[in-house]
Amino acid sequence: MRKLVVGDIHSGLKALEQLLVRAEVTTNDHLIFLGDYVDSWSDAFETVNFLIDLDKTHRCTFIRGNHDELCKDWMLTGEENSTWLAHGGAATRDSYLKAGKQHWDAHIAFYESLKNTYVDKENRLYLHAGFTNLKGIEYEFFNELFYWDRTLWELAKAINPGIQPSDKNYPKRLSNYLEIFIGHTPISKTGKTIPQNGANVWNVDTGAAFKGSLTAMDVDTKEFWQSDAVESFYPGEKGRN
Repeated sequence: MRKLVVGDIHSGLKALEQLLVRAEVTTNDHLIFLGDYVDSWSDAFETVNFLIDLDKTHRCTFIRGNHDELCKDWMLTGEENSTWLAHGGAATRDSYLKAGKQHWDAHIAFYESLKNTYVDKENRLYLHAGFTNLKGIEYEFFNELFYWDRTLWELAKAINPGIQPSDKNYPKRLSNYLEIFIGHTPISKTGKTIPQNGANVWNVDTGAAFKGSLTAMDVDTKEFWQSDAVESFYPGEKGRN
């Protein structure tokens, strides 16, 4: 069984469908989605519908992203956050209004069921963004950090590659886990890029919301697969560019 981690989709359903074919995904694979299923392209409602159906036939773990939480808040309250609308939310709002509110209940349940974090048997941590507590995720004071924090990736990229986990100067935050897989902060917004790592952190957000591709990576072998640039599936749309 492969364990495949999938980066931020941002409503790019057509790219996701292509990616699953290219990675030759089967029902034997465990798919771990790192969040941000919506906001950017026009297939928000359709993307979440697809994921709900995929979960019925495949082993899936769905992590909560900040854009998923923003969308859920709008669906529950009707309040339109101007910052959310400006960063991909307008396309999501339009997609859901077009679908009709009679179809929303299953999606709200999906958003509410998302996990903030997931730790596998090998002590690899999966979350959308980051955490700050030196002792690890179970000691974190603010759950919002799991899908909003950017300092974890900044820390990982700033570490001298020569420093080993056994070194006294190795960050305590990172030493709690064998590896950490995140999205949230796109590696590139302007062109094709591949997953990157700093220390024991892997960033799999390859800019699907902008001009990049959608990526899936085997967490054991680090082999990865990518879709075409997501914007190529949605001509005439701007995404978050």
